[in-house]
Amino acid sequence: MWKVMWNNQELQVEENGTLYSLAGQVQEHYKHDILLASVDGKLAELHKTVVDGSSVRFFTAADKPGFQTYRRSMIFLLVKAIYAVAGREVLDKVLVDFAVSKGVYVDIRGRVLVDEAFTAKVEEKMRELVAERLPIEKRNLPINEAVELFGKYQMHDKEKLFRYRRVSRVNVYKIRNFEDYYYGYMVPDTGYLKYFKLFYFDGGIVIQMPIQREPEKIPDFNPGEKVYRCQKEASRWGENLGVDTVGDLNEQIVNGTIGDLILVQEALMEKRLAEIASEIAADRKKKFVMIAGPSSSGKTSFSHRLSIQLRTLGLKPHPIALDNYFVNREDTPRDEFGEYNFECLEAIDVEQFNKDMTELLAGKTVAMPTFNFKKGRREYRGDTLAMGPEDILVIEGIHGLNDKLSYSLSSEYKYKIYISALTQLNVDEHNRIPSTDGRLIRRMVRDARTRGTAAKDTIAMWPSVRRGEEENIFPYQESADVVFNSALIYELAVLKPYAEPLLFGIPKDAPEYVEAKRLLKFFDYFLTVVNDDIPKNSLLREFMGGSCFNV
Repeated sequence: MWKVMWNNQELQVEENGTLYSLAGQVQEHYKHDILLASVDGKLAELHKTVVDGSSVRFFTAADKPGFQTYRRSMIFLLVKAIYAVAGREVLDKVLVDFAVSKGVYVDIRGRVLVDEAFTAKVEEKMRELVAERLPIEKRNLPINEAVELFGKYQMHDKEKLFRYRRVSRVNVYKIRNFEDYYYGYMVPDTGYLKYFKLFYFDGGIVIQMPIQREPEKIPDFNPGEKVYRCQKEASRWGENLGVDTVGDLNEQIVNGTIGDLILVQEALMEKRLAEIASEIAADRKKKFVMIAGPSSSGKTSFSHRLSIQLRTLGLKPHPIALDNYFVNREDTPRDEFGEYNFECLEAIDVEQFNKDMTELLAGKTVAMPTFNFKKGRREYRGDTLAMGPEDILVIEGIHGLNDKLSYSLSSEYKYKIYISALTQLNVDEHNRIPSTDGRLIRRMVRDARTRGTAAKDTIAMWPSVRRGEEENIFPYQESADVVFNSALIYELAVLKPYAEPLLFGIPKDAPEYVEAKRLLKFFDYFLTVVNDDIPKNSLLREFMGGSCFNV
Protein backbone atom coordinates (compact mmCIF):
# COMPACT_ATOMS: atom_id res chain seq x y z
CA MET A 1 0.00 0.00 0.00
CA TRP A 2 1.06 3.60 -0.66
CA LYS A 3 0.68 6.42 1.83
CA VAL A 4 -0.41 10.01 1.21
CA MET A 5 -1.11 12.99 3.44
CA TRP A 6 -4.58 14.50 3.26
CA ASN A 7 -5.91 17.16 5.64
CA ASN A 8 -2.99 16.45 8.03
CA GLN A 9 -3.96 12.78 8.07
CA GLU A 10 -2.07 9.82 6.66
CA LEU A 11 -4.20 7.72 4.29
CA GLN A 12 -3.45 4.43 2.61
CA VAL A 13 -4.18 3.80 -1.04
CA GLU A 14 -3.45 0.87 -3.32
CA GLU A 15 -0.30 1.06 -5.40
CA ASN A 16 -1.01 2.83 -8.70
CA GLY A 17 -4.43 3.81 -7.37
CA THR A 18 -6.03 6.97 -8.74
CA LEU A 19 -6.94 10.26 -7.14
CA TYR A 20 -10.52 9.35 -8.07
CA SER A 21 -10.46 6.33 -5.75
CA LEU A 22 -8.80 8.36 -3.01
CA ALA A 23 -11.49 11.05 -3.41
CA GLY A 24 -14.11 8.36 -2.88
CA GLN A 25 -12.56 7.54 0.49
CA VAL A 26 -12.90 11.10 1.77
CA GLN A 27 -15.97 12.41 -0.14
CA GLU A 28 -18.12 12.20 3.01
CA HIS A 29 -16.01 14.96 4.57
CA TYR A 30 -16.98 17.40 1.79
CA LYS A 31 -20.31 19.16 1.36
CA HIS A 32 -20.04 19.17 -2.45
CA ASP A 33 -18.69 16.79 -5.11
CA ILE A 34 -14.91 16.55 -5.30
CA LEU A 35 -13.95 17.69 -8.80
CA LEU A 36 -10.19 18.27 -8.83
CA ALA A 37 -7.07 17.64 -6.75
CA SER A 38 -3.66 19.11 -6.12
CA VAL A 39 -0.64 16.90 -5.53
CA ASP A 40 2.23 18.61 -3.72
CA GLY A 41 0.76 21.96 -4.74
CA LYS A 42 0.24 21.11 -8.42
CA LEU A 43 -3.30 20.74 -9.82
CA ALA A 44 -4.21 17.30 -11.10
CA GLU A 45 -7.31 15.70 -12.60
CA LEU A 46 -8.85 12.82 -10.69
CA HIS A 47 -7.90 10.19 -13.26
CA LYS A 48 -4.21 10.73 -12.36
CA THR A 49 -2.32 8.09 -10.39
CA VAL A 50 -1.61 8.81 -6.73
CA VAL A 51 2.04 9.57 -5.92
CA ASP A 52 3.41 7.64 -2.98
CA GLY A 53 4.36 9.95 -0.11
CA SER A 54 2.68 12.99 -1.64
CA SER A 55 0.44 15.59 -0.04
CA VAL A 56 -3.04 15.71 -1.58
CA ARG A 57 -5.71 18.39 -1.44
CA PHE A 58 -9.16 18.16 -3.02
CA PHE A 59 -11.36 20.90 -4.53
CA THR A 60 -15.11 21.19 -4.98
CA ALA A 61 -17.07 23.80 -6.92
CA ALA A 62 -17.03 25.93 -3.75
CA ASP A 63 -13.27 26.42 -4.35
CA LYS A 64 -12.03 28.53 -7.24
CA PRO A 65 -10.01 25.78 -9.03
CA GLY A 66 -12.94 23.36 -8.74
CA PHE A 67 -15.45 26.02 -9.75
CA GLN A 68 -13.45 26.87 -12.88
CA THR A 69 -13.15 23.15 -13.68
CA TYR A 70 -16.91 22.71 -13.37
CA ARG A 71 -17.74 25.64 -15.66
CA ARG A 72 -15.12 24.62 -18.22
CA SER A 73 -16.40 21.04 -18.30
CA MET A 74 -19.97 22.31 -18.60
CA ILE A 75 -19.06 24.40 -21.66
CA PHE A 76 -17.48 21.29 -23.22
CA LEU A 77 -20.69 19.35 -22.58
CA LEU A 78 -22.79 22.15 -24.09
CA VAL A 79 -20.67 22.39 -27.25
CA LYS A 80 -20.78 18.60 -27.64
CA ALA A 81 -24.59 18.67 -27.33
CA ILE A 82 -24.96 21.51 -29.85
CA TYR A 83 -22.93 19.58 -32.42
CA ALA A 84 -24.92 16.41 -31.67
CA VAL A 85 -28.31 18.12 -32.11
CA ALA A 86 -27.49 20.34 -35.10
CA GLY A 87 -24.99 18.13 -36.93
CA ARG A 88 -21.43 19.16 -37.72
CA GLU A 89 -22.20 19.58 -41.43
CA VAL A 90 -24.55 22.56 -40.88
CA LEU A 91 -22.48 24.42 -38.29
CA ASP A 92 -20.00 27.14 -39.24
CA LYS A 93 -19.00 28.08 -35.71
CA VAL A 94 -20.14 27.67 -32.12
CA LEU A 95 -18.82 30.77 -30.35
CA VAL A 96 -18.70 30.76 -26.55
CA ASP A 97 -18.77 34.52 -26.37
CA PHE A 98 -19.22 36.39 -23.07
CA ALA A 99 -20.88 36.37 -19.65
CA VAL A 100 -24.61 37.06 -19.36
CA SER A 101 -26.45 36.95 -16.03
CA LYS A 102 -24.57 34.22 -14.13
CA GLY A 103 -23.97 32.25 -17.29
CA VAL A 104 -22.38 32.45 -20.72
CA TYR A 105 -23.83 33.54 -24.06
CA VAL A 106 -23.21 31.15 -26.96
CA ASP A 107 -23.58 32.32 -30.56
CA ILE A 108 -24.39 29.45 -32.96
CA ARG A 109 -23.67 30.14 -36.62
CA GLY A 110 -24.58 28.08 -39.66
CA ARG A 111 -27.59 26.65 -41.40
CA VAL A 112 -29.53 26.02 -38.20
CA LEU A 113 -32.52 27.77 -36.68
CA VAL A 114 -31.69 28.64 -33.08
CA ASP A 115 -34.93 29.13 -31.16
CA GLU A 116 -36.72 27.92 -28.04
CA ALA A 117 -37.29 24.47 -29.54
CA PHE A 118 -33.63 24.04 -30.55
CA THR A 119 -32.53 25.21 -27.09
CA ALA A 120 -34.82 22.65 -25.44
CA LYS A 121 -33.36 19.86 -27.62
CA VAL A 122 -29.82 20.84 -26.69
CA GLU A 123 -30.66 20.82 -22.98
CA GLU A 124 -32.36 17.43 -23.34
CA LYS A 125 -29.24 16.04 -25.04
CA MET A 126 -27.03 17.45 -22.28
CA ARG A 127 -29.12 15.76 -19.60
CA GLU A 128 -28.94 12.47 -21.52
CA LEU A 129 -25.14 12.76 -21.59
CA VAL A 130 -25.07 13.53 -17.87
CA ALA A 131 -27.21 10.46 -17.10
CA GLU A 132 -24.82 8.26 -19.11
CA ARG A 133 -21.84 9.37 -16.99
CA LEU A 134 -19.58 9.29 -20.02
CA PRO A 135 -15.86 9.55 -19.23
CA ILE A 136 -14.13 12.78 -20.27
CA GLU A 137 -10.98 11.40 -21.82
CA LYS A 138 -7.73 13.21 -22.57
CA ARG A 139 -5.00 12.52 -25.05
CA ASN A 140 -1.75 14.36 -25.70
CA LEU A 141 -0.97 15.21 -29.33
CA PRO A 142 1.99 16.75 -31.15
CA ILE A 143 1.12 20.33 -32.05
CA ASN A 144 1.16 19.65 -35.81
CA GLU A 145 -1.33 16.80 -35.39
CA ALA A 146 -3.59 19.04 -33.31
CA VAL A 147 -3.53 21.71 -36.05
CA GLU A 148 -4.48 19.08 -38.62
CA LEU A 149 -7.18 17.62 -36.37
CA PHE A 150 -8.97 20.92 -35.72
CA GLY A 151 -8.62 21.90 -39.36
CA LYS A 152 -10.54 18.72 -40.18
CA TYR A 153 -13.15 19.68 -37.56
CA GLN A 154 -13.37 23.20 -39.09
CA MET A 155 -12.46 24.76 -35.73
CA HIS A 156 -10.17 27.23 -37.44
CA ASP A 157 -9.61 29.51 -34.45
CA LYS A 158 -7.82 26.63 -32.72
CA GLU A 159 -5.72 26.01 -35.83
CA LYS A 160 -4.53 29.59 -35.72
CA LEU A 161 -3.99 29.54 -31.95
CA PHE A 162 -1.72 26.49 -32.10
CA ARG A 163 0.50 28.04 -34.78
CA TYR A 164 1.85 30.43 -32.15
CA ARG A 165 2.25 27.97 -29.27
CA ARG A 166 5.81 27.36 -28.05
CA VAL A 167 4.97 23.95 -26.61
CA SER A 168 5.41 20.89 -28.79
CA ARG A 169 2.30 19.04 -27.61
CA VAL A 170 -1.26 19.87 -26.53
CA ASN A 171 -4.02 18.08 -24.61
CA VAL A 172 -7.23 17.23 -26.47
CA TYR A 173 -10.36 16.19 -24.57
CA LYS A 174 -13.05 13.79 -25.77
CA ILE A 175 -16.63 12.94 -24.83
CA ARG A 176 -17.47 9.77 -26.75
CA ASN A 177 -16.48 10.66 -30.35
CA PHE A 178 -16.42 14.46 -29.94
CA GLU A 179 -13.00 16.09 -29.46
CA ASP A 180 -12.17 19.63 -28.44
CA TYR A 181 -9.43 21.73 -26.85
CA TYR A 182 -9.74 23.64 -23.56
CA TYR A 183 -7.13 25.35 -21.46
CA GLY A 184 -7.42 24.00 -17.94
CA TYR A 185 -8.69 20.85 -16.29
CA MET A 186 -11.86 18.75 -16.62
CA VAL A 187 -14.05 16.69 -14.28
CA PRO A 188 -13.75 12.88 -14.63
CA ASP A 189 -17.07 12.26 -16.37
CA THR A 190 -20.29 13.91 -17.50
CA GLY A 191 -22.19 12.66 -14.43
CA TYR A 192 -20.65 15.46 -12.38
CA LEU A 193 -22.33 18.13 -14.54
CA LYS A 194 -25.80 18.09 -13.02
CA TYR A 195 -26.48 21.75 -12.30
CA PHE A 196 -27.34 23.97 -15.25
CA LYS A 197 -30.21 25.49 -17.21
CA LEU A 198 -30.36 26.68 -20.83
CA PHE A 199 -32.21 29.78 -22.00
CA TYR A 200 -32.90 31.00 -25.54
CA PHE A 201 -31.83 34.64 -25.66
CA ASP A 202 -31.47 37.11 -28.54
CA GLY A 203 -30.74 34.52 -31.22
CA GLY A 204 -28.36 32.45 -29.11
CA ILE A 205 -28.23 30.25 -26.03
CA VAL A 206 -27.29 31.24 -22.50
CA ILE A 207 -26.13 28.45 -20.21
CA GLN A 208 -26.89 29.44 -16.62
CA MET A 209 -24.57 27.80 -14.06
CA PRO A 210 -24.24 27.93 -10.28
CA ILE A 211 -22.06 30.51 -8.55
CA GLN A 212 -19.13 29.49 -6.37
CA ARG A 213 -20.78 30.07 -3.00
CA GLU A 214 -23.87 28.02 -4.00
CA PRO A 215 -22.56 25.18 -6.21
CA GLU A 216 -25.84 23.27 -6.47
CA LYS A 217 -28.20 26.19 -7.06
CA ILE A 218 -29.07 27.65 -10.47
CA PRO A 219 -29.45 31.44 -10.13
CA ASP A 220 -32.41 33.23 -11.64
CA PHE A 221 -31.88 34.27 -15.25
CA ASN A 222 -31.60 38.03 -15.12
CA PRO A 223 -29.74 39.40 -18.16
CA GLY A 224 -28.78 43.05 -17.86
CA GLU A 225 -29.90 44.58 -21.14
CA LYS A 226 -27.52 47.56 -21.14
CA VAL A 227 -24.41 45.57 -20.22
CA TYR A 228 -25.38 42.84 -22.69
CA ARG A 229 -25.73 45.34 -25.53
CA CYS A 230 -22.33 46.80 -24.68
CA GLN A 231 -20.76 43.33 -24.78
CA LYS A 232 -22.50 42.55 -28.05
CA GLU A 233 -21.16 45.77 -29.56
CA ALA A 234 -17.64 44.96 -28.31
CA SER A 235 -17.87 41.53 -29.92
CA ARG A 236 -18.88 43.13 -33.22
CA TRP A 237 -15.97 45.58 -32.93
CA GLY A 238 -13.55 42.68 -32.62
CA GLU A 239 -15.03 40.88 -35.61
CA ASN A 240 -15.08 44.03 -37.75
CA LEU A 241 -11.41 44.58 -36.95
CA GLY A 242 -10.67 40.94 -37.75
CA VAL A 243 -9.38 40.32 -34.22
CA ASP A 244 -11.73 38.35 -31.98
CA THR A 245 -9.34 35.60 -30.82
CA VAL A 246 -5.80 35.43 -29.47
CA GLY A 247 -4.69 33.76 -32.72
CA ASP A 248 -5.95 36.78 -34.68
CA LEU A 249 -4.09 39.13 -32.34
CA ASN A 250 -0.86 37.14 -32.64
CA GLU A 251 -1.21 37.24 -36.43
CA GLN A 252 -1.42 41.05 -36.32
CA ILE A 253 1.74 41.16 -34.20
CA VAL A 254 3.64 38.84 -36.56
CA ASN A 255 2.47 40.73 -39.66
CA GLY A 256 3.56 44.07 -38.22
CA THR A 257 0.07 45.58 -38.32
CA ILE A 258 -0.42 45.79 -34.55
CA GLY A 259 0.39 49.53 -34.57
CA ASP A 260 -2.57 50.23 -36.84
CA LEU A 261 -4.82 48.05 -34.65
CA ILE A 262 -3.80 50.02 -31.56
CA LEU A 263 -4.58 53.35 -33.26
CA VAL A 264 -7.97 52.11 -34.50
CA GLN A 265 -8.95 50.75 -31.07
CA GLU A 266 -7.94 53.98 -29.35
CA ALA A 267 -9.84 55.99 -31.96
CA LEU A 268 -12.97 53.89 -31.41
CA MET A 269 -12.72 54.51 -27.67
CA GLU A 270 -12.23 58.26 -28.18
CA LYS A 271 -15.23 58.33 -30.51
CA ARG A 272 -17.38 56.69 -27.86
CA LEU A 273 -16.14 59.17 -25.24
CA ALA A 274 -17.05 62.06 -27.52
CA GLU A 275 -20.56 60.63 -28.02
CA ILE A 276 -21.09 60.38 -24.26
CA ALA A 277 -19.81 63.93 -23.71
CA SER A 278 -22.17 65.25 -26.41
CA GLU A 279 -25.11 63.50 -24.77
CA ILE A 280 -24.25 65.07 -21.41
CA ALA A 281 -23.77 68.54 -22.89
CA ALA A 282 -27.08 68.36 -24.74
CA ASP A 283 -28.95 68.44 -21.42
CA ARG A 284 -27.78 71.55 -19.56
CA LYS A 285 -29.57 70.43 -16.40
CA LYS A 286 -26.95 67.74 -15.90
CA LYS A 287 -24.55 68.92 -13.22
CA PHE A 288 -23.28 65.65 -11.75
CA VAL A 289 -21.65 62.95 -13.87
CA MET A 290 -21.62 59.86 -11.63
CA ILE A 291 -19.05 57.24 -12.69
CA ALA A 292 -18.88 53.79 -11.13
CA GLY A 293 -17.45 50.42 -12.06
CA PRO A 294 -15.59 47.43 -10.65
CA SER A 295 -11.93 47.41 -9.69
CA SER A 296 -9.39 48.20 -12.41
CA SER A 297 -11.95 49.35 -14.94
CA GLY A 298 -9.94 52.50 -15.62
CA LYS A 299 -12.35 54.91 -13.93
CA THR A 300 -9.69 57.55 -13.24
CA SER A 301 -8.31 57.75 -16.79
CA PHE A 302 -11.85 57.62 -18.14
CA SER A 303 -12.91 60.60 -16.01
CA HIS A 304 -9.89 62.60 -17.26
CA ARG A 305 -10.57 61.81 -20.90
CA LEU A 306 -14.29 62.50 -20.54
CA SER A 307 -13.47 65.83 -18.90
CA ILE A 308 -11.36 66.79 -21.90
CA GLN A 309 -14.23 65.99 -24.23
CA LEU A 310 -16.61 68.02 -22.06
CA ARG A 311 -14.23 70.98 -22.24
CA THR A 312 -14.29 70.86 -26.06
CA LEU A 313 -18.04 71.40 -25.77
CA GLY A 314 -17.69 74.53 -23.66
CA LEU A 315 -18.25 72.96 -20.22
CA LYS A 316 -15.99 73.30 -17.19
CA PRO A 317 -15.62 69.86 -15.60
CA HIS A 318 -14.30 69.38 -12.06
CA PRO A 319 -13.16 65.89 -11.00
CA ILE A 320 -14.27 64.71 -7.55
CA ALA A 321 -13.07 61.42 -6.07
CA LEU A 322 -15.56 59.86 -3.67
CA ASP A 323 -12.57 58.46 -1.76
CA ASN A 324 -12.07 61.97 -0.37
CA TYR A 325 -15.36 61.55 1.50
CA PHE A 326 -14.24 58.47 3.43
CA VAL A 327 -15.09 58.63 7.11
CA ASN A 328 -12.11 58.76 9.44
CA ARG A 329 -10.38 55.43 9.87
CA GLU A 330 -11.64 54.80 13.39
CA ASP A 331 -15.23 55.28 12.17
CA THR A 332 -14.87 52.83 9.26
CA PRO A 333 -17.16 49.77 9.54
CA ARG A 334 -15.57 46.35 9.83
CA ASP A 335 -16.50 43.20 7.94
CA GLU A 336 -17.27 39.74 9.36
CA PHE A 337 -13.54 39.05 9.64
CA GLY A 338 -12.91 42.16 11.73
CA GLU A 339 -11.14 43.98 8.87
CA TYR A 340 -11.95 47.52 7.77
CA ASN A 341 -14.63 47.45 5.06
CA PHE A 342 -13.71 50.34 2.80
CA GLU A 343 -16.12 49.23 0.08
CA CYS A 344 -19.44 49.52 1.90
CA LEU A 345 -21.53 52.68 1.57
CA GLU A 346 -21.15 53.35 5.32
CA ALA A 347 -17.42 53.93 4.74
CA ILE A 348 -18.46 57.17 2.99
CA ASP A 349 -19.64 60.26 4.84
CA VAL A 350 -22.88 60.35 2.87
CA GLU A 351 -24.36 63.22 4.87
CA GLN A 352 -21.38 65.51 4.23
CA PHE A 353 -21.27 64.57 0.56
CA ASN A 354 -24.94 65.46 0.08
CA LYS A 355 -24.58 68.69 2.04
CA ASP A 356 -21.64 69.77 -0.14
CA MET A 357 -23.30 68.79 -3.43
CA THR A 358 -26.56 70.54 -2.51
CA GLU A 359 -24.72 73.74 -1.62
CA LEU A 360 -22.71 73.61 -4.85
CA LEU A 361 -25.93 73.21 -6.81
CA ALA A 362 -27.31 76.26 -4.99
CA GLY A 363 -24.32 78.34 -6.14
CA LYS A 364 -22.48 78.43 -2.82
CA THR A 365 -18.72 78.15 -2.37
CA VAL A 366 -17.81 74.88 -0.68
CA ALA A 367 -14.61 73.75 1.06
CA MET A 368 -13.60 70.47 -0.60
CA PRO A 369 -12.01 67.65 1.42
CA THR A 370 -8.94 65.52 0.74
CA PHE A 371 -8.53 62.16 2.40
CA ASN A 372 -5.11 61.49 3.93
CA PHE A 373 -4.71 57.75 3.49
CA LYS A 374 -1.54 57.60 5.57
CA LYS A 375 -3.23 59.21 8.57
CA GLY A 376 -6.67 57.74 7.82
CA ARG A 377 -8.38 61.12 8.18
CA ARG A 378 -10.30 63.59 6.03
CA GLU A 379 -8.52 66.95 5.80
CA TYR A 380 -9.32 70.42 4.49
CA ARG A 381 -6.38 72.14 2.82
CA GLY A 382 -7.99 75.32 1.56
CA ASP A 383 -9.42 73.87 -1.66
CA THR A 384 -12.77 75.44 -2.54
CA LEU A 385 -15.24 75.05 -5.36
CA ALA A 386 -18.17 77.06 -6.69
CA MET A 387 -20.32 76.20 -9.70
CA GLY A 388 -21.34 78.54 -12.47
CA PRO A 389 -23.62 77.87 -15.46
CA GLU A 390 -20.91 75.97 -17.39
CA ASP A 391 -19.48 74.01 -14.46
CA ILE A 392 -20.13 70.27 -14.12
CA LEU A 393 -18.85 67.78 -11.55
CA VAL A 394 -17.30 64.49 -12.67
CA ILE A 395 -17.67 62.22 -9.63
CA GLU A 396 -15.88 58.87 -9.59
CA GLY A 397 -16.28 56.09 -7.03
CA ILE A 398 -17.68 52.62 -6.53
CA HIS A 399 -21.02 53.87 -5.15
CA GLY A 400 -21.64 56.42 -7.89
CA LEU A 401 -24.70 54.60 -9.29
CA ASN A 402 -26.32 54.00 -5.90
CA ASP A 403 -28.95 56.69 -5.33
CA LYS A 404 -28.51 56.27 -1.57
CA LEU A 405 -25.17 58.01 -1.99
CA SER A 406 -26.70 61.08 -3.64
CA TYR A 407 -30.17 60.93 -2.13
CA SER A 408 -30.56 64.72 -1.96
CA LEU A 409 -29.88 65.23 -5.68
CA SER A 410 -32.75 64.95 -8.14
CA SER A 411 -32.20 62.49 -11.00
CA GLU A 412 -32.67 65.35 -13.48
CA TYR A 413 -29.26 66.70 -12.41
CA LYS A 414 -27.42 63.36 -12.62
CA TYR A 415 -25.92 61.47 -15.55
CA LYS A 416 -24.79 57.96 -14.60
CA ILE A 417 -22.02 56.01 -16.30
CA TYR A 418 -21.14 52.37 -15.64
CA ILE A 419 -17.63 51.46 -16.79
CA SER A 420 -16.13 47.99 -16.93
CA ALA A 421 -13.43 46.14 -18.86
CA LEU A 422 -15.65 43.79 -20.89
CA THR A 423 -13.05 41.99 -22.95
CA GLN A 424 -14.03 41.26 -26.54
CA LEU A 425 -11.13 38.86 -27.09
CA ASN A 426 -11.41 35.09 -26.67
CA VAL A 427 -8.65 32.47 -26.63
CA ASP A 428 -10.53 30.60 -29.36
CA GLU A 429 -14.14 29.81 -30.27
CA HIS A 430 -14.75 27.70 -27.14
CA ASN A 431 -12.34 29.25 -24.61
CA ARG A 432 -13.44 32.69 -23.46
CA ILE A 433 -11.38 35.16 -21.45
CA PRO A 434 -13.31 36.19 -18.32
CA SER A 435 -13.43 39.95 -17.75
CA THR A 436 -12.40 39.31 -14.14
CA ASP A 437 -9.08 37.86 -15.35
CA GLY A 438 -8.34 40.97 -17.37
CA ARG A 439 -9.13 43.24 -14.43
CA LEU A 440 -7.06 41.14 -12.01
CA ILE A 441 -4.06 41.38 -14.33
CA ARG A 442 -4.54 45.14 -14.66
CA ARG A 443 -4.70 45.57 -10.89
CA MET A 444 -1.71 43.32 -10.27
CA VAL A 445 0.46 45.37 -12.65
CA ARG A 446 -0.76 48.74 -11.33
CA ASP A 447 -0.47 47.84 -7.64
CA ALA A 448 3.07 46.57 -8.11
CA ARG A 449 4.02 49.81 -9.89
CA THR A 450 2.25 52.37 -7.71
CA ARG A 451 2.11 50.70 -4.28
CA GLY A 452 4.85 48.10 -4.36
CA THR A 453 2.24 45.41 -3.70
CA ALA A 454 3.34 41.86 -4.47
CA ALA A 455 1.24 39.87 -6.94
CA LYS A 456 0.70 37.32 -4.17
CA ASP A 457 -1.09 39.95 -2.07
CA THR A 458 -3.17 41.25 -4.97
CA ILE A 459 -4.38 37.72 -5.75
CA ALA A 460 -5.06 37.07 -2.05
CA MET A 461 -7.29 40.14 -1.70
CA TRP A 462 -9.10 39.61 -5.00
CA PRO A 463 -11.94 37.47 -3.58
CA SER A 464 -12.72 40.24 -1.09
CA VAL A 465 -12.67 42.82 -3.88
CA ARG A 466 -15.04 40.67 -5.92
CA ARG A 467 -17.45 40.30 -2.99
CA GLY A 468 -17.51 44.07 -2.65
CA GLU A 469 -18.31 44.44 -6.34
CA GLU A 470 -21.16 41.94 -6.11
CA GLU A 471 -22.68 43.86 -3.20
CA ASN A 472 -22.00 47.48 -4.10
CA ILE A 473 -21.57 47.82 -7.88
CA PHE A 474 -23.18 45.11 -10.01
CA PRO A 475 -26.70 45.52 -8.54
CA TYR A 476 -26.78 49.11 -9.85
CA GLN A 477 -25.15 48.72 -13.28
CA GLU A 478 -28.43 48.68 -15.21
CA SER A 479 -29.47 52.00 -13.64
CA ALA A 480 -26.73 53.74 -15.63
CA ASP A 481 -27.59 56.06 -18.50
CA VAL A 482 -24.75 54.53 -20.49
CA VAL A 483 -22.37 51.57 -20.23
CA PHE A 484 -18.77 52.14 -21.32
CA ASN A 485 -16.42 49.28 -22.17
CA SER A 486 -12.83 50.09 -21.21
CA ALA A 487 -11.24 46.85 -22.49
CA LEU A 488 -8.71 47.10 -25.29
CA ILE A 489 -8.23 44.20 -27.70
CA TYR A 490 -4.45 44.40 -27.54
CA GLU A 491 -3.96 45.03 -23.80
CA LEU A 492 -3.06 41.54 -22.56
CA ALA A 493 -0.21 41.30 -25.08
CA VAL A 494 1.11 44.60 -23.66
CA LEU A 495 0.64 43.69 -20.00
CA LYS A 496 2.24 40.24 -20.42
CA PRO A 497 5.89 41.32 -19.82
CA TYR A 498 4.81 43.36 -16.78
CA ALA A 499 2.71 40.58 -15.23
CA GLU A 500 4.84 37.50 -15.85
CA PRO A 501 7.78 38.44 -13.58
CA LEU A 502 5.31 39.28 -10.80
CA LEU A 503 3.62 35.89 -11.15
CA PHE A 504 6.92 34.00 -11.29
CA GLY A 505 7.79 35.68 -7.98
CA ILE A 506 5.03 33.82 -6.11
CA PRO A 507 6.58 30.91 -4.16
CA LYS A 508 5.38 27.36 -4.70
CA ASP A 509 4.27 26.96 -1.10
CA ALA A 510 2.00 30.05 -1.23
CA PRO A 511 -1.78 29.51 -1.46
CA GLU A 512 -1.78 31.91 -4.45
CA TYR A 513 0.65 29.74 -6.44
CA VAL A 514 -2.14 27.75 -8.13
CA GLU A 515 -3.73 30.94 -9.48
CA ALA A 516 -0.31 32.25 -10.54
CA LYS A 517 0.36 29.07 -12.53
CA ARG A 518 -3.02 29.34 -14.23
CA LEU A 519 -2.36 32.93 -15.31
CA LEU A 520 1.16 32.10 -16.50
CA LYS A 521 -0.22 29.32 -18.66
CA PHE A 522 -2.81 31.75 -19.97
CA PHE A 523 -0.09 34.23 -21.00
CA ASP A 524 1.65 31.49 -22.99
CA TYR A 525 -0.99 31.99 -25.69
CA PHE A 526 0.06 35.61 -26.31
CA LEU A 527 2.92 37.11 -28.24
CA THR A 528 4.25 40.33 -26.72
CA VAL A 529 3.60 43.91 -27.83
CA VAL A 530 6.13 46.55 -26.77
CA ASN A 531 4.67 49.63 -25.11
CA ASP A 532 6.20 52.24 -27.44
CA ASP A 533 3.08 52.37 -29.61
CA ILE A 534 0.65 52.94 -26.72
CA PRO A 535 -0.58 56.58 -26.67
CA LYS A 536 0.17 58.58 -23.53
CA ASN A 537 -3.53 59.21 -22.92
CA SER A 538 -4.46 55.54 -23.34
CA LEU A 539 -6.55 54.11 -20.56
CA LEU A 540 -4.04 51.25 -20.41
CA ARG A 541 -1.37 53.69 -19.20
CA GLU A 542 -3.21 53.89 -15.87
CA PHE A 543 -1.93 50.38 -15.21
CA MET A 544 1.37 50.03 -17.07
CA GLY A 545 2.57 53.60 -16.38
CA GLY A 546 3.60 56.53 -18.56
CA SER A 547 0.21 58.26 -18.63
CA CYS A 548 -0.09 61.95 -19.37
CA PHE A 549 -2.66 62.05 -16.56
CA ASN A 550 -1.83 61.97 -12.87
CA VAL A 551 -2.85 58.34 -12.34
